[in-house]
Amino acid sequence: MKRRQSPLFIGIIYTALGALFTAIAIQSVSSSGWGIFAYILVLIATLDFGSGLRMIMLHFKIKSTNNKKKK
Repeated sequence: MKRRQSPLFIGIIYTALGALFTAIAIQSVSSSGWGIFAYILVLIATLDFGSGLRMIMLHFKIKSTNNKKKK
């Protein structure tokens, strides 16, 4: 039986990937300027940061909903 990952863990992974893609984009821009590769990296980093923040917010929303049900 496979255990489901929590939204907090997935959010942290997405945020870390966003930071990684941002660092690679910065290196790409500093070495060769704003090419198509740099724009793609920035787009992917933006999507990862957005998904990561959404998953982290979902985790806290689920946690607060569960706490309200217990009371």
